[in-house]
Amino acid sequence: MAHGSPRARRGVYAVCALLMLSLTSFGHAHAADRGMPDPATAATLAGESAHAQRMRTHFPDGSGSNQRTPPVIPEFEQDPDPSGVIATFQPNGPTQTDQNAFFQNLGTNNRTCFTCHQPEDGWTVSARHAQERFNTDRNDPLFRLVDGATCPSDDLSTPGKRRKAFDLLLKKGLFRIGLPMPSSTSLQFQILSVDDPYNCNTNSTTGLTSPTAGIVSSYRRPLPATNLGFLSTIMWDGREPSLFSQAVDATLGHAQASAAPSAAQQQQIVTFEGCTTADTPSLCASTRASAGLFTAQVADNDAGSLAAAGASGGPVAVAQQLANFFIGINDPLANNPENIPFTSIIFNLYDAWANLPDRDDGPDARRAIARGQQVFNTVPINITDVGGLNDALNQPSISGFCGTCHDTPNAGNHSVKAPLNIGIANAGSSAPPVLDISGLPVFTVWCTKGPLAGKIFQVTDIGRATITGQCADIGKLKGPILRGLAARAPYFHNGSAATLSDLVEFYDQRFSIGLTDQQKSDLVAFLNSL
Repeated sequence: MAHGSPRARRGVYAVCALLMLSLTSFGHAHAADRGMPDPATAATLAGESAHAQRMRTHFPDGSGSNQRTPPVIPEFEQDPDPSGVIATFQPNGPTQTDQNAFFQNLGTNNRTCFTCHQPEDGWTVSARHAQERFNTDRNDPLFRLVDGATCPSDDLSTPGKRRKAFDLLLKKGLFRIGLPMPSSTSLQFQILSVDDPYNCNTNSTTGLTSPTAGIVSSYRRPLPATNLGFLSTIMWDGREPSLFSQAVDATLGHAQASAAPSAAQQQQIVTFEGCTTADTPSLCASTRASAGLFTAQVADNDAGSLAAAGASGGPVAVAQQLANFFIGINDPLANNPENIPFTSIIFNLYDAWANLPDRDDGPDARRAIARGQQVFNTVPINITDVGGLNDALNQPSISGFCGTCHDTPNAGNHSVKAPLNIGIANAGSSAPPVLDISGLPVFTVWCTKGPLAGKIFQVTDIGRATITGQCADIGKLKGPILRGLAARAPYFHNGSAATLSDLVEFYDQRFSIGLTDQQKSDLVAFLNSL
């Protein structure tokens, strides 16, 4: 049963209805279409790979050092992180890295999938470990001109210039994503100007060739390559139709391979990561519920084991949770045959810690995590000015909760395909509060066609509109899976929240929630425990 007042429930159900409609915004979800991109997306993917290959020709930077890889990824791996210990669980047992293409050099620059997806960072790259790797070996394969640098044309001739070239990767864990402008037949906007400190978008060799053509460079965090069975869409902008497609494009792009990985190599990569609902079941070596990687925080510096005293933290519980997951699981209008109503109670991991006896070890820290879970689940939020919600519903205000958007049970991402703009990509007078968007290019975008004709946007990332060409999609991106947050700072797609405290403060100010200092502290403790 949905929680909150009748008005709040009506607002949540309205959101559910909209999210069902938004399935089409990220592409059709029908089984017959799985793994097959629509023409606009196919053109984007082809243009992205072609751009990476051109950059290899124009700006070669050599192969550098080899990727350092352990011989085995164990069935249960634990690594320290700033908040405690993060762990990865493989239900199918350990992986011999020399027998899986995820760990093999398939390209021309010594990169592997493992280069940017490592277990101690929640299977992505943290800014702190990027800095450590740079200080240890400046030729580490992480640091390649094609996308690790602010622009492929960057000068690497001196140590100081090399550090400057990889500034965004070192400070915010950002990679350059170079995507072609959509075709003129679907394009509803022009880029009037770009304030680009790296001259990457304004150089015709690396960027735009006109207001409506060329390459748009945005800077984004790499998404985790774990817990992928919960995904409702792949990549921040939803451009990849399947993990098989993503494996091909990452190899051609990030690794600058001269040829796509073979079908067998693609299968090895996807089997290791774990299949998603977008991947054809017959191509998966095992069921989604028993294959791949599952990652979560397993211990907290203050609270100790996150699976103690009746709690269910850690990656084993995540793997068990996936057995019950399906697209639309917490949305009655989105592929929910049982018509189960929405509930804002997204997480129940720490219910047992709400009333611990005083004799329990670390009770204060554990109670704080339980209180933070309650804040996430039950504190009302007045949702305003969210592109894809308020405008589409023509409702200036929608009553909701954290779980209105982060609705997948015990995972926290969208259970349906729902690109939204909550303002993280905004710039200029509408720049987001608290967040640090310094160092990012600012695009001034003018809508020339469609319902928003005449409107001007200022954004640091054009978002989903780079694929669709639609003004309504400017700044829209997906919400990520929330497990393993403690290991993978900074946060949001552009690394603009350095800490989880910054993230919480952004939401509090952005939506005028009115959280107390205690609620903010408790919510941070809870997010660190995921």
